[in-house]
Amino acid sequence: MACATAANESFWLFGYGSLIWNPSVPHIDRVPARLHGFSRRFWQGSHDHRGLPHAPGRVVTLIKDAGKVCAGMAFRIPAEAAAEVLDHLDHREKNGYSRQSHGLHAASGLRLNAIVYIAEPGNFAWLGPAPAIEVAQQIAISTGPSGSNREYLERLAKALRDLDADDPHVFELEAIVKRTAIS
Repeated sequence: MACATAANESFWLFGYGSLIWNPSVPHIDRVPARLHGFSRRFWQGSHDHRGLPHAPGRVVTLIKDAGKVCAGMAFRIPAEAAAEVLDHLDHREKNGYSRQSHGLHAASGLRLNAIVYIAEPGNFAWLGPAPAIEVAQQIAISTGPSGSNREYLERLAKALRDLDADDPHVFELEAIVKRTAIS
């Protein structure tokens, strides 16, 4: 669902990847939240943050998945920072992500409408599904301007544990990377 948020209004932003631990934007509130009907997957290429153009890393996006729930963090962006935050995020998420609007369920029971950046299948950086061992090997060896892809995976797994969120895909990849000690 496309998103046309006014640049002078406060809004909620849903983080399900690095935004959970590194929002890098001013916010006046943050609450654990869940997005229903989606699963988090390491199916998006990262040519600009956790990999390079000739050797992309893998970062998360959301895929439609009926009956599933994706846990993350919702951030309330103040009106006075809205334009700057949207510009920053549009640049940060330029590698195939689009701004969408979705309803969230906050841990408090509150329903929120939030901006969510999602990389849809078929975008120029889409890598798609692959066997877990192949995804883990790519994560283990990839590095980009924002750091190693392994660090991204580890920080995401820790952030999800801190939220008491179960994500079999993320935790399976983390276990494979640790078990195989690929560096």
